Amino acid sequence: MTGTVIFDPLIPWPVLAVVAAIAVAGVILALWRGLSGWALRGLAALVVIAALAGPVYQIEDRAPLTDIVLMIEDESASQTLSDRAEQTAQAAEELAVEIESRDNTELRRIRVGDGDGDEGTQVMAALNEALAEEPRARIAGILVVSDGIVHDVDQAPDLPAPMHLLQTGREADWDRRLIVRNAPAFAIIGEPVTLTLRVEDSGAAPAGATSAPLEISVDGGEAQEFTIPIGVDVELPVTLPHGGRNVLQFTVPQAEGELTDRNNTALIQMNGVRDRLRVLLVSGEPHPGGRTWRNLLKSDSSVDLVHFTILRPPEKQDGVPVDELSLIAFPTRELFLEKINDFDLIIFDRYKRRGILPAIYLDNVTNYINDGGAVLVAAGPDFASADSIFRSPLAPILPAQPTARVIEERFVPMVTDLGHRHPVTTDLGDSEDWGAWLRQIDVNHRTGEVLMTGVDDRPLLVLNRVGEGRVALLASDHAWLWSRGFEGGGPQLELLRRLAHWMMKEPELEEEALWAEANGQLMRIIRQTLGDEVGPVTVTRPNGETVDVTLEEVSPGRFEAMYFGPEIGLYRLEEGDQSTVIGLGPAAPKEFERTIATSDILDPVMAELRGGAARLEEGLPSIRNVRPGRPASGRGWIGLTPRDAYETRDVTQAGLLPPWLVLLLAGGFLLAGWLREGRR
Repeated sequence: MTGTVIFDPLIPWPVLAVVAAIAVAGVILALWRGLSGWALRGLAALVVIAALAGPVYQIEDRAPLTDIVLMIEDESASQTLSDRAEQTAQAAEELAVEIESRDNTELRRIRVGDGDGDEGTQVMAALNEALAEEPRARIAGILVVSDGIVHDVDQAPDLPAPMHLLQTGREADWDRRLIVRNAPAFAIIGEPVTLTLRVEDSGAAPAGATSAPLEISVDGGEAQEFTIPIGVDVELPVTLPHGGRNVLQFTVPQAEGELTDRNNTALIQMNGVRDRLRVLLVSGEPHPGGRTWRNLLKSDSSVDLVHFTILRPPEKQDGVPVDELSLIAFPTRELFLEKINDFDLIIFDRYKRRGILPAIYLDNVTNYINDGGAVLVAAGPDFASADSIFRSPLAPILPAQPTARVIEERFVPMVTDLGHRHPVTTDLGDSEDWGAWLRQIDVNHRTGEVLMTGVDDRPLLVLNRVGEGRVALLASDHAWLWSRGFEGGGPQLELLRRLAHWMMKEPELEEEALWAEANGQLMRIIRQTLGDEVGPVTVTRPNGETVDVTLEEVSPGRFEAMYFGPEIGLYRLEEGDQSTVIGLGPAAPKEFERTIATSDILDPVMAELRGGAARLEEGLPSIRNVRPGRPASGRGWIGLTPRDAYETRDVTQAGLLPPWLVLLLAGGFLLAGWLREGRR
């Protein structure tokens, strides 16, 4: 119970002030005129003014409220290092016992784990949330049991009470970290890209260490070892071996006594892209489809095209002098002998043997394919003739043999069952909406996969792998009808684009492939196959444990499954003869960018209300009460600020000047003044 005097004026304060001014003026006038009762008159005026001010004695029935102490327990990944988790648990329990044993004090325990994704330790976000739920006027102190590595300190709120850090970790801790800077997402195949690496030691690192071993592996292959200096930026040129995703793993082996090896490995995933696609287009006699090939290739700015066209065959006799036929001889020897390996793709469009390209040149094309090159044959009537390119050194690598029959009739190309599963011809649309072709070369299938058929289900598009290279045969020269919109046209551009990219060994068009797409620590496992079913994918985690994941068919030839990786690092995937690797999580997790416990990050926040930090390895500090504005920490102790908060249950009021007393006093003083002046 507490009582206070408050005022509830009967008239507004400005009017009361005017009345008081008039009364004072009257008293001064009486004094100036020498009236002996001026003091008694002034007392009468004072009683009236006091009564008009309405003094009230207010009595409150108050119930004291407890002080609240917030204790934030850091359970993030960096707190799992060394014995920090045990330090945190022990300190939190001892503090809880001591705080709860204090009079008029409550404890709120808040546990903070890793933030979503790679946000790190979000202590301030948890503190803001707790302050929004509790009355700030009751907060007596904030205790943070942590290693001090906080990643959202910029979101620190205005503190209602001192904050203290109870710091885990050891003064003798040290750590070695691998940093990879300026890693691009894409790089050109065959051209070196420079990465900047740095090995840093932090904390109480052993003296004398000036260099560290570095292991580098690509796609989980055998690692190569180098030695690099510590504390110095090292520029490392890297050349990607293939297109698509390349997973580069850089590892510094864990040193003796090092705090952790979680930041000794960096995973860099770069997509290999081709700078320029070098294509050699060899055309026989001119025809409408030749322009289609040329326009298709020239429309892509990333394609370097060399077009070799036979405009006038040697057997043509029209009387034109030989010296007027050409100004510059076409460099066939340079193209087919010396520079052939510079091309990514060679296209023979309605080409037949005419003695222009000797057999040795075509034999060199066969070697080019076996060594990893790609050849596309777009066949016309020439392919069925006696001068067919099939009757040359190219015969062993061609997937189909001509029967010497040219079918001149209308037909609509159809995708085979196998073609519906092959990335080159899947999802091309409904063949019922396609326009017709008018000519097909009859061939007998020898090897490879038939993806499209024509008249009477005869092979139309056949793909095959030869040695390290690839060969495609299109048994018609009427694909250009689709580009002209004949009978509605068809997906000619998309078909030829996919065909060219398959021959360039683009990973997304491989008919037998296993890969994964990562989103944080969640991966989508994808298996592309021409088979009807696939087995489970064996996933090998970074710690060596394995788990089998069953895939489900989502479209013809495509099987998928979702898998959550429980830890950050390199995962290996295997199914049958297919294998791949993928890195989950960031290249350098934020929780392990800094691992040495420190108070530097939170010092500016704690300094606002003179809080401080204490190392738990030196013992748990004692707790004292401190007044607001006073130092809240010292050697071996931390302070809480009692808030003395209360809840008002009931309020009663009683007037200090009842009306009869006001009349009695005012009348008495006036009468006394009148009598005094009358006797005089």
